[in-house]
Amino acid sequence: MHDEKEVQFTSAGTNINEVKQKNAETGLSYNDVKALLAKTGGHGTAIYSDTDFEEVRQEIHKNQQ
Repeated sequence: MHDEKEVQFTSAGTNINEVKQKNAETGLSYNDVKALLAKTGGHGTAIYSDTDFEEVRQEIHKNQQ
């Protein structure tokens, strides 16, 4: 097993740990952006939404009675 602190390079000579560190410092990941858009109503993001449709349905019917 490799130690996390051990320097690892790709065949092209890229320092893998350095790239991972820089990526962690850059901000939102692709999946973070998808989740944020789903929560804020981004176009075409309904499949990523965490809305509980049954809860919404019950809330609507409760208000109609």
